[in-house]
Amino acid sequence: MYDRLLFPSDGSEITSSVFKYTLEVASEHDAEVHIVNVADSTPDTGTNVNELENKGEQIVLETAKQAEGREISIVSNVLQGQPHELIVEYGEQFDIDLIVMPNHGKEDLERFLLGGVTERVINHSDIPILTVNPSVSHDYSYPTRDVLVPIDSSQGADRALKEGINLANTTGATLHLLHVVEMATMEFDVRSEVSDEQLKKLGNETITKGVEAANTASVPSVTSSIVYGRPHREIHSYIKANDIGLVTIGTHGQTDFSQYTLGRVSSNIVRTSPVPVLMVRQPASDETYSLHEDNSNDTN
Repeated sequence: MYDRLLFPSDGSEITSSVFKYTLEVASEHDAEVHIVNVADSTPDTGTNVNELENKGEQIVLETAKQAEGREISIVSNVLQGQPHELIVEYGEQFDIDLIVMPNHGKEDLERFLLGGVTERVINHSDIPILTVNPSVSHDYSYPTRDVLVPIDSSQGADRALKEGINLANTTGATLHLLHVVEMATMEFDVRSEVSDEQLKKLGNETITKGVEAANTASVPSVTSSIVYGRPHREIHSYIKANDIGLVTIGTHGQTDFSQYTLGRVSSNIVRTSPVPVLMVRQPASDETYSLHEDNSNDTN
């Protein structure tokens, strides 16, 4: 499933802890790991390029040492330029199957997610990105026994469902499908009742189609739930209540994810999830991919 992993490293303790999880993923899938350090040589950095490159060489060397004795193939590179652009380009050039990144680096969390490298890579890369919270990465194990896919009727959720199905089949994990019905209003009038009933109907249809897709793919263990409330809160509650080890979630292209970083569901989960989050981006140019027959609604 994942033959080549890409791990960008800045040499911090944060990335070092996340790299340990990356090695677990690589071991499970017998994957090659590409370690890259991007020397940000843009003019406004004001740092000598040779100095940055020498530092980068040391960073990838020290990072690679963590893989010693694991029988994992390691490829190391130091690049120069805009970090997010080169990470995306490198992934495409070397046919990377999965990019693993901490959900924040040397910068503070808010700055990193609203304008930093991880958010920009998610915005521009068609390769799945596994984000890991470095503050609790020592508690993670891979493969996990339980994978959660929050789903709605959007194409982004379709791609996340496909990734979750493949992951469950490859690792033997139980696949959890969750749809959150965000009620239109709590007022008891005729209009709100009709609107909420429509949302409930859509939720049932979405879950049914998701389960059918998983069964068609012969996923050994599938469980599904419909809950009511705020999506990010209900997803967090489900993670804790069901001992979820990994969340697979879709986003819908650059414009939509930029909106999510200002408070929508996908970004909120990336920021705050206590477990790794596998982000699958819906390319803006992809108008045909779908596991569902009807993708006209987006509740994510």
